[in-house]
Amino acid sequence: MKTVTFKGKTMGLLGFGAMRLPTLEDKSIDEKLFGEMVDYCMEQGVNYFDTAYPYHEGKSEIALGKALSKYPRESFFLANKYPGHQILSTGYNPSEIFEEQLKKCGVEYFDFYLLHNVYEKSMETYLDPRWDIIGYFREQKRLGRIRHLGFSSHAELEALRRFLDICGEDMEFCQIQLNWLDWTLQRAKEKYELLTERRIPVWVMEPVRGGRLAKLKEEDEKTLKDMRPGESIASWSFRWLKVLPNVKMILSGMSNMEQLRDNVKTFSVDAPLSDEETELLMKIAVGMLDNIPCTNCRYCCDGCPMGLDIPGFISACNELRFFPTTNVSMRFEFMEEDKKPSACINCGACTDICPQKIDIPEVLRDLTERLGKLPSWVEVSRKREEAAKIAR
Repeated sequence: MKTVTFKGKTMGLLGFGAMRLPTLEDKSIDEKLFGEMVDYCMEQGVNYFDTAYPYHEGKSEIALGKALSKYPRESFFLANKYPGHQILSTGYNPSEIFEEQLKKCGVEYFDFYLLHNVYEKSMETYLDPRWDIIGYFREQKRLGRIRHLGFSSHAELEALRRFLDICGEDMEFCQIQLNWLDWTLQRAKEKYELLTERRIPVWVMEPVRGGRLAKLKEEDEKTLKDMRPGESIASWSFRWLKVLPNVKMILSGMSNMEQLRDNVKTFSVDAPLSDEETELLMKIAVGMLDNIPCTNCRYCCDGCPMGLDIPGFISACNELRFFPTTNVSMRFEFMEEDKKPSACINCGACTDICPQKIDIPEVLRDLTERLGKLPSWVEVSRKREEAAKIAR
């Protein structure tokens, strides 16, 4: 197993993300199979396990705690997250949640603890002096109940930079969605470079985009298999990440033993992609997308009477065209009404000045329609909160 060193600790580069655990017909976690998967991980040197308060309706922490209970505490690294992105509560009590998480996982400390999903809206909660969330976890770190404090984020680049400007000194690592498709689609390249510039190690989530990059068009899969016979399509995504020197942890949400064995095989040898292979993936990425050709010149913003973030809206529309997800829609749900894409007054000033001749009002109508088809982030969060309470 390829390893990395982080502040004197040696960890397997592959980490087990406990968000997509194996389940039974009734949707409950298959604890027997999961236990066998954890055993295999420990045998093979996969010693980093990542969970969170809302995963599997609050039951992931419990299942992971049970599966790891047979092993000496110092033999594995356990990561958990504070659910400040679930912004429905009228008040936040980090102590109550933290103590509950320790109890559910059956441990006295977390090796790694994250502020979960710091993005444009949740940042207000994390920085609110009424709750002193970061101050509380800074104190838990001083007490040794958290060994390393960091955060995960689906934020846009500008919001990520703002949070680092304010809290970067307290954050030891950052977990972002990073893969060869989102390198350009979600501006992951710029986020990676920003974190590297700030000397903050990168933890990777969604390396194969929830499995989307493990199954490609038939002709693309043939091309990849001809170049690397005997290797899975998913392995290409992991090998692509290995060439990025600031990547210190790659999490994979593995749902069965087959995926786990294949990932362990991939991380057992050092075979990063060549420049030619990397270029091939980038070409495949272009072919997977039906992108609106915005160059982010922002000429459209200068003349918009509503002051809308048009390039940001186009980027979101491109992503929703590829795959609809609440990770995108949540950013819009909490915007002021006069700053949402639906606030466009169809004046046409943006289209007149756009060098790419994009029909921007039509794009914003399309985006508004796509957002309307997604479930409300408020409703999703409410259901998760209720489920987590039941799991207690």
